[in-house]
Amino acid sequence: MNWLYSIIIILYALSVLGYFIDFLQNNQRANRIAFWLLSIVWVFQTIFFVLTVIELKRFPILTPVEGLYFFAWGIVTLSLVINWFFRVDFFVFFANVLGFIIMSIHLFAPREQISTILTDQLISELLMIHITMAFLSYTAFSISFIFSIMYILQFQMLKNKQWSKRLIRFGSLSQLEQMSFYCNMLGVPLLLLSLILGLVWAGIKLDGFNYFDTKVVISFIVLLTYSSYLYQKVAKNRQGKFLALWNNAAFLIVLINIFLSSMLSNFHLWYQ
Repeated sequence: MNWLYSIIIILYALSVLGYFIDFLQNNQRANRIAFWLLSIVWVFQTIFFVLTVIELKRFPILTPVEGLYFFAWGIVTLSLVINWFFRVDFFVFFANVLGFIIMSIHLFAPREQISTILTDQLISELLMIHITMAFLSYTAFSISFIFSIMYILQFQMLKNKQWSKRLIRFGSLSQLEQMSFYCNMLGVPLLLLSLILGLVWAGIKLDGFNYFDTKVVISFIVLLTYSSYLYQKVAKNRQGKFLALWNNAAFLIVLINIFLSSMLSNFHLWYQ
């Protein structure tokens, strides 16, 4: 399947290039070509994912590399759905950049091998749902982060009175803030349910499980940070740049949780 992955990377890069040209020159033709290239990327990603499932005879999400691929696939999927229903210009460009970075990390990351005994130990419906829901929540937070970045960029352009077609195509500030809020509103319950399932599974399957494991603690910090975002938005009616910056800071904790905390975790054995 290496040739298929190579095609995915090439088409993905061309799609990012097309959206970048559109971003600089307001080129609708480049935008359309980039969109269809991204759609083809999604189809090939899905085929690659299905072939991997067939080859491994399990849902491929038990290792960091498999998780990163599922993460990138989720970003592309959600960005295409949002673009189809809401037509937020430039959103897919920013989502593409993030997705391509994740795919690139996946390309060069070392491939882990899971022993048969460990695979049998880890594969359970509860665990699979836990991991899947965690990555779906990370995907939602990533999309929310992109909307917040777009909000801050447009806010600065308006503040500096940089009137242009590009400014109009960013969409309204209220729309960007609302979309960011919707994504977090989806991500928080997904992460909460994932953590509940993970703790239940660990309590049943693992002897001497440490509830203060680094990965567990930072995951709950992520949950509390985004829950605080929702509280600020709904209960206190906070909005604007303050909320966007809060959201961006929260996403930095998500990145720490994904890429750094696993190195210090004794609980997430498959991430070692």
